[in-house]
Amino acid sequence: MNVRATSAPVGLRLLLAIVLFSPICGGQPANSRQEEPAAGRDLTEEQAKAAEEKLQSDPDNLTLRAALIRYYFRAMLASRKEEIEARREPHIFWLIEHHPDSRLAGSPEARIDPIGFMGSVDSYQHGKELWLAQAEKHPDSARVLENAAAFVSLHERKLGRELLEKALALDPTNLQAASLLAQSYDHERMYTQSPDEKVALSQKALSIRERALDRAQGPARFYALADAATEALEAGETAKAEQYAVELLQSAKEYSRDWNYGNAIHKGHIILGRIALRRDDIEGAKQHLLAAGETPGSPQLNSFGPNMTLAKELLEKGERDTVVAYLESCSKFWKMGKDQLQGWIATVKSGGIPDFGANLLY
Repeated sequence: MNVRATSAPVGLRLLLAIVLFSPICGGQPANSRQEEPAAGRDLTEEQAKAAEEKLQSDPDNLTLRAALIRYYFRAMLASRKEEIEARREPHIFWLIEHHPDSRLAGSPEARIDPIGFMGSVDSYQHGKELWLAQAEKHPDSARVLENAAAFVSLHERKLGRELLEKALALDPTNLQAASLLAQSYDHERMYTQSPDEKVALSQKALSIRERALDRAQGPARFYALADAATEALEAGETAKAEQYAVELLQSAKEYSRDWNYGNAIHKGHIILGRIALRRDDIEGAKQHLLAAGETPGSPQLNSFGPNMTLAKELLEKGERDTVVAYLESCSKFWKMGKDQLQGWIATVKSGGIPDFGANLLY
């Protein structure tokens, strides 16, 4: 019997949102994944049915499998219908067994969680067993080890770290593996109550990110700077955080047509604004918040919405008008969150501080 958990603790639901967000933003540009079929991101329901039928006579068609995995992932997020997730899982198992070194196999679209609205204990366990078999079969493949770790890291931190350490030993320049390893320390930090332990975990994550950043050049460095800046700030390394955030904004000028441009503008100003606030420069923090809201958006921001950390910190200082202006500007790119933004605006205008949930964390 395939047991599905239909709910999850609030903290885990927030964490799942981060995991869905972070790797997409991470170490590689979308157009670098040339081994991955691009089809399937905009399939209709009728096209998905036709693709399923075609697979009956052409079961090894990776393009169709990839198309369906991506279609079901998005459809399931939108509808939260259990039957949609049940259709996605067999394609994930096939992908693990036949193409464990593909980028798609290590992506959020090809993960299965044991809990939450998309959760299945049995399916997660089966996927894990398939991945461990592939890791044993391909011990010299950094990509396979990285993909296996991506599948298990959220729920089995120790196992995920072991796989990622092996991947980085094989390929020290692997930015995605380094990012996933750093994320495991980030996730642990979220559940830790001790301020000292939180800083120590952030410092571990920062060390990993900086080792990878030192080897990164060009676009790869551009993609890695935001996480390094955020990590430095959480680790108490304010000077480093400022250095990386400034470099991020300067680099963005060279990548104005890149998918990550909007993320860079948004995150760079959020980080610099938080630094300004720590220096009691409230006016500077307000200016950076408004600049963050002027981002043109990105695939991630358009789906998950803006980071609200600096906005919350300014609300605690009583700066309501600036936060309202920021929320209103975010409506230009976060059309999916229009109702949520309006609710937040109403709460702020009435003198409250909204529960920003996962938008405080990514």
